[in-house]
Amino acid sequence: MASEVSKLNPYRSATYVISAHTLKQLPPDTGFEVAFAGRSNAGKSSAINTLTDQKSLARTSKTPGRTQQIVIFDIDEQRRIADLPGYGYAKVPEQLRAHWRQVMQQYFDQRKSLRGVVLVMDIRHPLRPFDEQMLEWCSLSGVRSHVLLTKADKLKRGPAQATLLQVRKRLPSGATAQVFSSKSRDGLAELIARLDQWYEPAPTD
Repeated sequence: MASEVSKLNPYRSATYVISAHTLKQLPPDTGFEVAFAGRSNAGKSSAINTLTDQKSLARTSKTPGRTQQIVIFDIDEQRRIADLPGYGYAKVPEQLRAHWRQVMQQYFDQRKSLRGVVLVMDIRHPLRPFDEQMLEWCSLSGVRSHVLLTKADKLKRGPAQATLLQVRKRLPSGATAQVFSSKSRDGLAELIARLDQWYEPAPTD
């Protein structure tokens, strides 16, 4: 199964483009963009590396809040991944946190190429206040959201599925969720299928 996923994975071509501190530094607002967001240490960078089959495309760190820019990766000329700043970190100055709250709200409100947000959560600690705020931003902005419950290998299958069901019950209308493990690659095919769907040009495009 793993080898089949690798052959069908179009995201292995991802390349680093830029780390932006403001929306003005982002690439032109054309094509199709999918953002990855999540609380610090939820496994966001590892999920991106697993998706792209690259060990160090997205930086992983044991220091919360390491990613403090919007990091852009190109898939091809039309498709991009946006790695959003990790949120919920305590050691970052309040001024910087306030800056990123404003930037994120503008990003969701103004970024026309944004096709969806993959919201990464540790399956052992889902739906924290910042997670719920991100889901609310997506809902209010009309942006699709998909919850990736990472580190599923830390739980047995029964408890993992029970958590997934509980999370799905609490999601806004239209939001989806799945379990995922960067270690075992469980859920990778489902994530690829979701992104393939989002990256498809809309009938009105």
